[in-house]
Amino acid sequence: MSPGPEAGEGGPLLTRSPHTPSHSPGPSLAILSRPGMGNGVKEGAVRLREDAEAVLSSPVSSKSDHRQVLSSLLSGALAGALAKTAVAPLDRTKIIFQVSSKRFSAKEAFRLLYFTYLNEGFLSLWRGNSATMVRVVPYAAIQFSAHEEYKRVLGRYYGFRGEALPPWPRLLAGALAGTTAASLTYPLDLVRARMAVTPKEMYSNIFHVFIRISREEGLRTLYHGFTPTVLGVIPYAGLSFFTYETLKSLHREYSGRRQPYPFERMIFGACAGLIGQSASYPLDVVRRRMQTAGVTGHPRTSIARTMCTIVREEGAVRGLYKGLSMNWLKGPIAVGISFTTFDLMQILLRRLQS
Repeated sequence: MSPGPEAGEGGPLLTRSPHTPSHSPGPSLAILSRPGMGNGVKEGAVRLREDAEAVLSSPVSSKSDHRQVLSSLLSGALAGALAKTAVAPLDRTKIIFQVSSKRFSAKEAFRLLYFTYLNEGFLSLWRGNSATMVRVVPYAAIQFSAHEEYKRVLGRYYGFRGEALPPWPRLLAGALAGTTAASLTYPLDLVRARMAVTPKEMYSNIFHVFIRISREEGLRTLYHGFTPTVLGVIPYAGLSFFTYETLKSLHREYSGRRQPYPFERMIFGACAGLIGQSASYPLDVVRRRMQTAGVTGHPRTSIARTMCTIVREEGAVRGLYKGLSMNWLKGPIAVGISFTTFDLMQILLRRLQS
């Protein structure tokens, strides 16, 4: 008897073993011929063939995954280093205002920059940047790499490619990436904040900060302010990555071009930074106060008490949003440079690999 069209389409994958009893179909046929599947055997054969190909190609896929992770780490590290170095003087000025009770204004900020340059020299504007690099390079590398991995995982879970993730998973991927990076590099962030607000005589280098904190304040101090950091990172990283990815997706849809130009990436990144930092800024102020409490004379307290103290002494808007206008200047620049550098490095590395 000649086989039916469905059986013939399956080829060897659907051939029953001679040892299998005729009254009991093998597990493959039992699963593939469920009622309500229409042409179930044919679809099952294709699915089995795809599964077999996936198994055979797994070593190649694993090697490709390792390359992608390495590429993301390298691109993220360079992106973070360039972005933070570009805005380091503005960042240092913002931190000084955040941890003091001095009223912030653009005029006062630029006056502080000018007098720092006159009294301590041009390079003093980048004081603490070495600690920033020690923190930012692993932070950015982990964040961007984790974001790519979370996009892949969520894409598989929801049945989408990473670039076409729906809004909520896209927001979740960014939030998880930021939380992962912050958790692994937080002590370096605290060290960088300490170096930014103290004179050279107090802390001569990064290792000196670690040694003095561990001796005088205890190792637990290295994670003081971690909770507001994570609470701030979730909306910041989530909204930043979400905005950037959404703008790129809309650009592909309406322009017909697969890749935006570099200046368009900068604009998308600037918008992402503006939205992300505005949403999380009050927690950033609280975090800085808690990180530097040991050297600025502020009492070491909880998030709620620190926030209440700021509001009581300086006001809700002036206190919790102190320096935000400077963040609107430096944030979009830094995030724009960061996202653009990461994307262009990824494209370059893919071309070199191929």
